[in-house]
Amino acid sequence: MPFGLRVQLRRPSLPSLVIAALLLQPHQPAPFVPVGVWYGGGTARAPMLIRNPGPERDAWRRDLENIRRLGFNSIKCWVDWATTEPRRGEYRFDALEQLLSLADEVGLRVIVQFYTDSQPEWIGRTYTDASFVTDQGARIGSQASPGFCIDHDGVREAMTRFIGAAAARARGHRSLYGFDVWSEPHIVNWVWFNTNVEFCYCRYTQTKFREWLRKKYGSLEALNAAWYRTFDRWDDVEAPRFGTILSYADFMDWKTFVAEKLRDDLKTKADATGARGAVQIGSHSDAPAVLLSPLSGFGNPDDWWMTDVVDRYGTSIYPRHASSAGPWPPVRLMSALDGIRSAARGHGWWIGELQAGQGATGVRVGTPVTAADLRLWGWATISRGAQAISYYAYYPMSSGYESNGYGLIELDGTVTDRARAAGAFARVVNDNAAIFAAAKPRGAQVAVLYNRLSYMTGGNTVGPGNTVRNSMIGFYRALFERNIPVDFIHADDLAAGRASRYRVVFLGTPLMLPGPLVSALRTYVQNGGVLISEARPGWNDERGFANARIPGGGLDEVFGARERELRSGDIVTMTGGADLPGPLAALERLTIPGATFAEHLERTRADVRVLATFEGGDAAITDARFGSGRAVLIGSFPAAAFEQDPVKMRHAGTLLQTLVQDAGVTPDVRVDGAPGLVEARVLDAAGRFVLIAINHDDAPQRVTFILSAGLPAGPWRSVEDGTAVSFAASPDGPLYTHQFKPRDVLVLTK
Repeated sequence: MPFGLRVQLRRPSLPSLVIAALLLQPHQPAPFVPVGVWYGGGTARAPMLIRNPGPERDAWRRDLENIRRLGFNSIKCWVDWATTEPRRGEYRFDALEQLLSLADEVGLRVIVQFYTDSQPEWIGRTYTDASFVTDQGARIGSQASPGFCIDHDGVREAMTRFIGAAAARARGHRSLYGFDVWSEPHIVNWVWFNTNVEFCYCRYTQTKFREWLRKKYGSLEALNAAWYRTFDRWDDVEAPRFGTILSYADFMDWKTFVAEKLRDDLKTKADATGARGAVQIGSHSDAPAVLLSPLSGFGNPDDWWMTDVVDRYGTSIYPRHASSAGPWPPVRLMSALDGIRSAARGHGWWIGELQAGQGATGVRVGTPVTAADLRLWGWATISRGAQAISYYAYYPMSSGYESNGYGLIELDGTVTDRARAAGAFARVVNDNAAIFAAAKPRGAQVAVLYNRLSYMTGGNTVGPGNTVRNSMIGFYRALFERNIPVDFIHADDLAAGRASRYRVVFLGTPLMLPGPLVSALRTYVQNGGVLISEARPGWNDERGFANARIPGGGLDEVFGARERELRSGDIVTMTGGADLPGPLAALERLTIPGATFAEHLERTRADVRVLATFEGGDAAITDARFGSGRAVLIGSFPAAAFEQDPVKMRHAGTLLQTLVQDAGVTPDVRVDGAPGLVEARVLDAAGRFVLIAINHDDAPQRVTFILSAGLPAGPWRSVEDGTAVSFAASPDGPLYTHQFKPRDVLVLTK
């Protein structure tokens, strides 16, 4: 019998009964946070595999032992469909089996990445009508990628069968931690076109689109009314290929369908792995949705929707990618991480790929990556609550247009300072897994609306483009300088009434707002929330139809103002009013830049304050009481202006910071010194506090941290070296002054 359960003839004591009860409890796995590297066996680059792995077994073992010796606790390997099933129904799992068996022996956990975009040739021969088709009608053959359209039933069935077979084989190994079933989801992956194209116009995707439209509209009559068309057969309906002057509801429907299709395709792949449970099932995007337009012809996912169908959704992070104009500034990196964290809605999320070495795309190379970068990026992801990190990759890319890029070590096996630094970071996380597995960032008081529809204003003609993203990130930038945490809230969640926990909600470039969202915003303000909006909120409704008044949908009542006149110009300036109370006094006579629009406002109630005016005296910024809350309307896009040029448009940032301060928002940690360069975040971790402070600057910085009420004074312990630092009591709160080295991190716990 198992120890502790053997029969006792004497009457058991109470302690014995307690021990027995504990032993009968289900086994709880030890806390674990995977911090590992991409490694698929030898120097083969993903998604390629060594086709005869047997002779390399000893070399693979040495690599895995070196990976563990560096400090990593996991690897992320891959299995691609093309190599694994070269002939229908004949699977070759020798590389997967060899790597998982070695990981079992060496003591590394494994996340298995599935590559179903790399498809075997027999798929195309068997399903000759399964090719992807562009909006111009061109059929795209597969050159290993992009494979064939999984809206074809035969392709989809073969794909799920492959995933199921590979997952079943992997589940036989104790080293298995999880499956990542889709790397960087798009309709089409890994192809390089030199012209703009849209996917997919094959008859199978178009059939699914028609089915989607039937569910949404119910009848052809309703569809015709929305699209301004005269279809008399469903078979004639297809996705739009160009814009017209009449209606762009067809364009919005198509782009919404594409995002929902990506979510549904992800669920299909996840479900194909088998039962959920101890094995984590996930995926990761190529960049967070808050940085991307949903209008890409390749199809960009909605991170919030994708999160709904897997255990762990995440993102790739390449702050020094070869395609970037330069290294990501701190705001780009941290807004990306807060974007994907927000999409997880409080659940765990992971970093599918974290850049490990210098980027390369053809002959274009990125800025070199340093050991300090890898340490900083690692702790940055942990500061936002990441539950797994996979550095891409252990070896540099050995082939393709990324050849010799992105490696943690050299292609000849030479270990770099980057590898040692990343391994040291991994060891610290692993040694403190009980803390970091439980660590969750404290709730934000401020949310920025993420609204896919704003990008679609104007359809596929002249839309707002990057202004939507710039407004979101510009507002984030303003608060980042004050060390105020920010969430991104999806339009679906706000419409469902989930904004009540925020003191402030910001609407950037809010040109198209659906009716349910408008109703929720009204309720939010009535119940005490502070709404801050840029120009023309609700100009259009969810159909792309203009509202009779602007702000639209009844928001003019909430803001106590309406649009009197709209002007457009490259230079927009507003002037702060006089005799403004409290924190708003910082805006007095201040010249505040905007962008794109100058929306001249007129008050509809006498109690509405004017905070700033345009030249000539028309109201530019108004502040209204509504119910128990307030609504501030800004007649331009200052957040977008601030993101475009934070130095020249400095006063736009001041405006946003002042409005949030006036709403009573304060940070958990005040950082005196180096605004926008040094940040600090507090995480709650099962009865402990974790403070992660980062100097993003290339120069040393000396700052003072002042903790808010509820955070303790006294000694805090460094997680990395065990030394203690003391936060001294002060009238403002516990404080500590720290001297940072360039690109340095301080991680404390108490």
